Amino acid sequence: MAYSTVKEIIEKMPAVFDANAAQGTNCVFQFNITGDDGGIWNITVKDGTCELQEGTHAAPTVALTMAGTTWLSIVNKKMNAMQASMSGRLKTVGSMMIAQKIPTIFPL
Repeated sequence: MAYSTVKEIIEKMPAVFDANAAQGTNCVFQFNITGDDGGIWNITVKDGTCELQEGTHAAPTVALTMAGTTWLSIVNKKMNAMQASMSGRLKTVGSMMIAQKIPTIFPL
């Protein structure tokens, strides 16, 4: 399924959350999405559960900043996160190891 809005993707993440893939992972993902379709959200993964909240978390494990068009391209598999990062379209602050778990924990 191709996603067309950032909000659609973010709101779907708790529904596709894979507790088995997240086993042993306790972290906070901060998504700072810029542009017309953007917003700020954080997802806390703890003890096999996840919770989505709007806004900035005080101490995220990893913060990802990118344009909405970049996030859509990554999720729709038109660009991979490594390409986005290497080209400067995706900025990551914090644990890259945790960031790399996003596709496994949230199989969109």
